[in-house]
Amino acid sequence: MTSLITVNEDLNQFHLTNGRVSMILKVVEGKLINLYTGAAVPDRPDFGYLVDDGFRVQATTADEHGELHIEQSRQEFPEYGRGDFRGPAITVLQGNGSRITDFRYAGFRVAPGKPELEGLPATYATSVPGDTGAETLSIDLVDDLTGLTATLNYTIFRDEPVIARSVLVANHGDEPVTIERIASLNLDLPDSDYEMIEFTGAWAREREPHRQPLHPGVQSVASMWGASSPYFSPNALFARPDTNEDRGEAFSLSFVYSGNFDLHAEVDAYGATRLQLGINPAGFAWRLAPGDSFQSPEALLGYTDRGLNALSQTLHRIVLDHLERPQWARRERPILINNWEATYFDFTEEKLLELARIAHRAGIELFVLDDGWFGRGDHARVNDRAGLGDWITNPERLPEGIAGIARKINEIGMRFGLWFEPEMVNRATDLYEAHPDWVIATPGRESAVYRQQYVLNFANPAVVDHIYERMHAILDSANVAYIKWDMNRFITEAYDATRGAEHQGEVFHRYILGVYALYRRLLAAFPDLIIEGCASGGSRFDMGILAYSPQIWTSDDTDAVERLSIQYGTSYFFPVSSMGAHVSITPNHQTGRSESLAMRGSVAMFGTFGYEMDLTQVGEDELDEIARQVAFFKEHAPLLHNGDLYRLRAPYDHRQAAWMVVSADQAHAIVGDYVILGMPNRHKSRLRLRGLDADAMYRVTTVLGPGLGPDDALRGRLGYSAEDEGIGARTTGTSADAESGTDTKAAPITPGVVRSGAELMHIGINDTNIGPDFTSRLYLIDRL
Repeated sequence: MTSLITVNEDLNQFHLTNGRVSMILKVVEGKLINLYTGAAVPDRPDFGYLVDDGFRVQATTADEHGELHIEQSRQEFPEYGRGDFRGPAITVLQGNGSRITDFRYAGFRVAPGKPELEGLPATYATSVPGDTGAETLSIDLVDDLTGLTATLNYTIFRDEPVIARSVLVANHGDEPVTIERIASLNLDLPDSDYEMIEFTGAWAREREPHRQPLHPGVQSVASMWGASSPYFSPNALFARPDTNEDRGEAFSLSFVYSGNFDLHAEVDAYGATRLQLGINPAGFAWRLAPGDSFQSPEALLGYTDRGLNALSQTLHRIVLDHLERPQWARRERPILINNWEATYFDFTEEKLLELARIAHRAGIELFVLDDGWFGRGDHARVNDRAGLGDWITNPERLPEGIAGIARKINEIGMRFGLWFEPEMVNRATDLYEAHPDWVIATPGRESAVYRQQYVLNFANPAVVDHIYERMHAILDSANVAYIKWDMNRFITEAYDATRGAEHQGEVFHRYILGVYALYRRLLAAFPDLIIEGCASGGSRFDMGILAYSPQIWTSDDTDAVERLSIQYGTSYFFPVSSMGAHVSITPNHQTGRSESLAMRGSVAMFGTFGYEMDLTQVGEDELDEIARQVAFFKEHAPLLHNGDLYRLRAPYDHRQAAWMVVSADQAHAIVGDYVILGMPNRHKSRLRLRGLDADAMYRVTTVLGPGLGPDDALRGRLGYSAEDEGIGARTTGTSADAESGTDTKAAPITPGVVRSGAELMHIGINDTNIGPDFTSRLYLIDRL
């Protein structure tokens, strides 16, 4: 196979390219310089003409005889205090109080594949016979005075325009030092003609994109919550002003990390841009003793010259093929029902079993028991004031324990799942009474509180050991197929009682390393376990958690209209199959909004599908609708979860939204088309599709019928007829189902209209009169 990394050792020049992206590095006067990053270019013996060596007033050189002006150089590992007055990638406090370093080139290595990062989640290479799927360039930089070595690792994937970057700092000197700042990725760009697209929000309204031009100075997103947080996502796009979904150039930055982060762009006085992504330096200080090393988390740099949809599809493939555990990455997961919004804390075993029986009738495959099953006596979890941390079954709720209810759920014909919040504790628990020192708290100061719970010190291995042993005992005693891992409180009063003053800047990072360690230990013991990440919904939705959890609860907001925006924004970086999405009760518990079951189902299907409602309170007609939704999703889940996603119409104008998924061979597609707010006397509207074969002919079938679209009476009131467009109607199920006699409540399929891919993409589908507020329609697109 063709090498992905070309090295000119005589010139100390490195070219990483896979035909879709190029990164060209060169050592100039001992410093590692980025000559070019962008669309792939052919290799040549010498790219030295790209070195920016023009004179600028007040720009310093490294020494009296040097010609490299540090401030204007596009450095890969810029440092503090050596003439570059922009933000450094590394700052190290030394014993004499100095923070000056001088990391110079010392050598390189090229290796096939991609090494793991100790203690941290990271992408991996997928190999086939004769090809490791990726190559890794390691460049060593040395600061002679301190004895520090910084190894910059670059992995380029053969099939994706993505480069993974991380840094390993090792102390080979005689004295301890303190790392105060370490960026996993630094990219200097020669101009600032970009717009930063950041993803912001809060609880129940996560990851809404905001786009603004770069300007002189610094613009950033960051977290100091101890988690990646719902407020700012550790991912951003940097797009040319004319870049849209279908064309144009953009870079993406993604952090494979779940703790505090800093992602920023800095534009200097000459219009050059520095992008940095790493651990937030605020509150961070890592003591590095002689002989010790520190591994930074991994950052991913993506590139496109074909628009944002193409870049998103690249990142989705990275998640599915190079980040998520192969056990579940492209494997369909069971459709679940969670009892939380059905019962909250008020349940008995019989009530749970009744809910499970009804869910099984509808074809639902997994029953998840949420909060409230644990703690005993005065510490029983009957509300949010007690029980967290005592992972032992409450016999008054479950007389035969978790093993008993899991067995009974299995006998009904369903798998069984269980809720945990491993990182938290209430004061009213056996655990807190035995180990009050296991809580994160600052000596002598009052502790902030939220939901009557406190954060366990996962920087302490003894705490992680204890929680692992309790969780392992439960999972080992019962047939538990799934865990919902929740985290409802951020870190305050950050202090590690197990370490001295010089190590207190390490607590946030050590905490998240403890979280990762618990994930790894559980999955090593139970490799087929599905763990769904959750943190008050989407408060820790990041690439780090996805390395262990194939799906994350996207938001506690289950309102379908709100979910359009949340899932739309999330899709810029994360695939459909990673987004936990459920059909919930109406009126919705978060917004009070009432929506049809059809609308709720057709939004949740573009996620990891499930239900969050009390099925004991629904009528037979509605239960039939749910059964049809379940049958439809089972039939089409492989396409929904593995197809290429195209965003067609953004929901942020509060009128309409649309998206679609297309199979890799362009033979099949499913389109979701949604009305948020209806409009009287509206203008003609046509939805133009994407990703089809322009020369192929396709049959377009509208999915209607109870549970998945407007009924005939509603269509009549709107003055719309399917025949006007020539698109036939279809209920859920398939003709095969009908012929076999399978009870899916399916009706025969009405043949749809036939259109060319070119017509569907350039002329589109007439969707002028889908319906009033909160209405949806699905289209099936099948190549003839």
